[in-house]
Amino acid sequence: MTRQLERAIEGVLETRTGRECVFMPSGRFAIHLAFRLLLSPGDRILMSPVEDDTVFYGALAAGLRPVIAPVSTHDGNIRVEAVDDATWRNLAGVLTGNTYGLPDRVADLRSQCAQLKIPLIEDAAHALESDIDGTPVGSTGAVAVFSLSKHLHGRGGVLSLDGAVSRRDVTRLRTQLTVPKTVPRRLVDRSRSVARGSLETLHLRRALERALRALEPVRSEAWRVPLRAPRLRGAVSDVGLDQFDPWMETGYPDYRMPQQSRHLERTLAGLRDLERDRERRIAGVRRLRTLDAVAPGAREGAAQPLLRVPLLVEGRDNVALELRRRRINVYFVYDPPLDDYSGPEFSEPSSTPEAARWWAAHVLPIDPHDALVISGWKLAREYRRHTLVDLRDNRDPEVAGTEKS
Repeated sequence: MTRQLERAIEGVLETRTGRECVFMPSGRFAIHLAFRLLLSPGDRILMSPVEDDTVFYGALAAGLRPVIAPVSTHDGNIRVEAVDDATWRNLAGVLTGNTYGLPDRVADLRSQCAQLKIPLIEDAAHALESDIDGTPVGSTGAVAVFSLSKHLHGRGGVLSLDGAVSRRDVTRLRTQLTVPKTVPRRLVDRSRSVARGSLETLHLRRALERALRALEPVRSEAWRVPLRAPRLRGAVSDVGLDQFDPWMETGYPDYRMPQQSRHLERTLAGLRDLERDRERRIAGVRRLRTLDAVAPGAREGAAQPLLRVPLLVEGRDNVALELRRRRINVYFVYDPPLDDYSGPEFSEPSSTPEAARWWAAHVLPIDPHDALVISGWKLAREYRRHTLVDLRDNRDPEVAGTEKS
């Protein structure tokens, strides 16, 4: 039964991407496998400074040296033209970010990778529903990684393959690195499933979730997991996931355990309802586009079904705290940038870090599903209390640099 559900999930993504797909316990597990399959310990990989913590640690666990790219304040993605020739020559691979579902400049990155004969790996965790001129994100790189739990009420991830690696190699490594679900973990999952089923039968689940959120203490966020440098120093001395579980397990202690059938059923149902979710997300994006604070990359062109809509505001942490008081959670803030977060011991810093620092300090990602609620309490007026960022102002380092040149 479980394998049939996994195969059905793979089939939905194969139809979407036109490529062979393999189900994974989680997206973070899948991206570590991609690193292991395409690169070797000691290789240097270009990645965005506003990437997820677990992607960074997944690269370290594969023995890689993250090289931090410059980013654009236009959309928070890699600024391809700002990567210097010396950096390109020493890379063994490139990882896209597709921040909040806004597509990277994949054509330019693919062209560079083709010239250098290195693999392009697509991190499509934020971009399950996004496309580039009708081509779905995740159908271009040597491999692409999807994280299903970010978009759906389900679990798991998917690795999409273009033939650079075989399904046999993928499944062999997946089997090698997957660990059994422990008895305590199974008991926790079972109790949650029973409680969820009872609440849904009584139509009380959403009411209870609201009540529980109301009881949570309102606090400011620490956006990155603690680095714990001395312990990390010991972990990087030995390639493998076991040493990195303390970082990789953040939020998902079962990230490399087999997913149970009830979770897979919800995932499959969500995938089959993706078109309806796409319509809801696009409607939310259009509503949020009316706010002055929307990042330029999210405002231009046809509305995309974004995972989050990036707004740019002064006093971002204060605004996020106000949203939490109103029981709207803020996720996917990657502050500080990875090179500031990890230091030169664990990554190669960007030569132009200012734009990433600016973006990380100002970006406020809003779920398109919350657009109606947010606009209902006149969010634009609330933001003006914290001063909207003006992208024409020289506080924006990318624009300032352009003007000076």
